[in-house]
Amino acid sequence: MNFGDILNQWDDVQRNSRKPSKQSQVSHKKANAPTKEEKLAMAQGYSYEQQMRADNSRRANPMEVWLNRYGTVDKDKLNEEVQENARLHDINYLKSLRAEAVIDLHQLTRDEAWERMTAFVNESVRRGLKKIMFIHGKGNHSNGSDPVLGPAVKLFIEQDKRLGLSGHPDRNNGGNGATWVIIKQ
Repeated sequence: MNFGDILNQWDDVQRNSRKPSKQSQVSHKKANAPTKEEKLAMAQGYSYEQQMRADNSRRANPMEVWLNRYGTVDKDKLNEEVQENARLHDINYLKSLRAEAVIDLHQLTRDEAWERMTAFVNESVRRGLKKIMFIHGKGNHSNGSDPVLGPAVKLFIEQDKRLGLSGHPDRNNGGNGATWVIIKQ
């Protein structure tokens, strides 16, 4: 008895066990119609059966199968990430870190500078930056006797809860004309 005989016998049993229904149900699908994969294989010039035989004849390396399934853990990289994370929470390291983004506020009014600082801090927080810098100048060209932008930057930093420790860089990087800020995480 072959597989075809078994299928024919199964069909006979199914036909005899069914109760006659008033409506006959007809499938509108073509018998032995090619599947999407078979159509794709035919378009590429070979049969789906040939592709299946080729796939089945290939032997898989058990180690490769295991690695593809479960992956690997790079312990050295993991350790470096832990150390980098610890370093980013060390205040002395953050103070010595170069500013990751800088905005120049020269020639702006107090209101224009406030809007630009708000947008700059929003973008810096979104990008996950740790340290930013505002260049505001020393106020040598301000109308009147008092500088405008320096105190505005200081007030902005004090009012924005996302900003933490701040200070002025060394003289070569702007001195009192610039202010760096560490963004809280």
